[in-house]
Amino acid sequence: MNIFEQVESDVRTYSRSFPVVFNKAKGASLFTEDGKEYIDFLAGAGTLNYGHNHPALQKALVDYVLADGITHGLDMYSTAKREFLDTFHEIILKPRGMDKFRVQFTGPTGTNAVEAALKLARKVTGRSEIVSFTNGFHGVSGGALACTGNEHHRGGMGSSLSDVTRMPFDGYLGEGVDTTEYLDKVLSDPSSGVDHPAAVIVETIQGEGGLNAASFEWLRNLEKVCRKHDMLLIVDDIQSGCGRSGYFFSFEKVGIKPDIITLSKSLSGYGLPFALTIFREELDQWAPGEHNGTFRGNNHAFVTAATAFKTFWKDDTFAAEVRRKAEKLRAGLGSLINKHGKGSMILKGRGLMSGIECPNGDLADRVTSIAFEKGLIIETSGAHSQVVKCLVPLVITDKQIEFGLRVLDESFAQALAEKNSKAS
Repeated sequence: MNIFEQVESDVRTYSRSFPVVFNKAKGASLFTEDGKEYIDFLAGAGTLNYGHNHPALQKALVDYVLADGITHGLDMYSTAKREFLDTFHEIILKPRGMDKFRVQFTGPTGTNAVEAALKLARKVTGRSEIVSFTNGFHGVSGGALACTGNEHHRGGMGSSLSDVTRMPFDGYLGEGVDTTEYLDKVLSDPSSGVDHPAAVIVETIQGEGGLNAASFEWLRNLEKVCRKHDMLLIVDDIQSGCGRSGYFFSFEKVGIKPDIITLSKSLSGYGLPFALTIFREELDQWAPGEHNGTFRGNNHAFVTAATAFKTFWKDDTFAAEVRRKAEKLRAGLGSLINKHGKGSMILKGRGLMSGIECPNGDLADRVTSIAFEKGLIIETSGAHSQVVKCLVPLVITDKQIEFGLRVLDESFAQALAEKNSKAS
């Protein structure tokens, strides 16, 4: 038994799928302690959009540390925080018509940002009910977990999860059914049993839920329902934000204007814990210290985040390149579907958050296991873990995309051959 199995809790997951010891990483590559290279199609579950140890971010962080920069500062002012706020405001918010948004530094993880968003929505409206959606995933702390659909995660809570009404996400009831019409109907009927919600929380692309991408029309209709019924619209952009969709915010080209947005994962740009809840300034009704946390002041994350904004987001060059790579990846995935599962497999997701839905979780799990043996780190998602999920670093090279597609081709072929062999 190794030290990990001897000491670490059984709650660990990724190490079970990838049972090697890593000691080095660069770009879209991970290296084990014995020198084997793996191409990373996981990217820290969406935390490493700019890859491992990007040189510009690395230099900024090392320089800051060597200059004895502030590491932890609660919510006190610091030069690193000032630089982050200036850069975020000028490069991200202002060009997107969001210069009046307020920024709240929550605890360091995505679920902290969601908890703050839900709490603020309830405080502002004076109502407790939240609408969330089937297959949604928003975190595993109490309030966020109540909005999460996954049975496995919800089962770990050990207590009731209340004040949330679940509604069908786009496509949940099949093609041609606009589920926002159902939401509007139950909210318009005083006998529906659904109390007037404070807010709706939604992922435009459901990451853990199986790469379900809401159509632009559905999202626009959802916003209309929110406005009609005086509910706040919360967009959880924790996994699909920071460029993952091909734009900094996943909703940018939809034409909607969320009231509250949660960000985390790739926000720091370097894998450092960092989360924000941002919202329209008139919603900033917190009393001082009413919602706080010890680790709101990760100055190292401020440094790398500001550097990421200046490096990648001053214009549309980087985002355009992400969209080009997404087309390449999705075209390759489409070819794999035509080759290995036409009629039984589906292309899922949007941007560089795409994958293949298999007929069942057993096939998807076997494909990812074989892929790991061949040097590719990739996971599954979905209610039955049936989606082979490509969450590559946005800085991945064309050659690395081609390697991953080639490995997936070989992995699907081997997994299907094994299945057919067992059947015969």
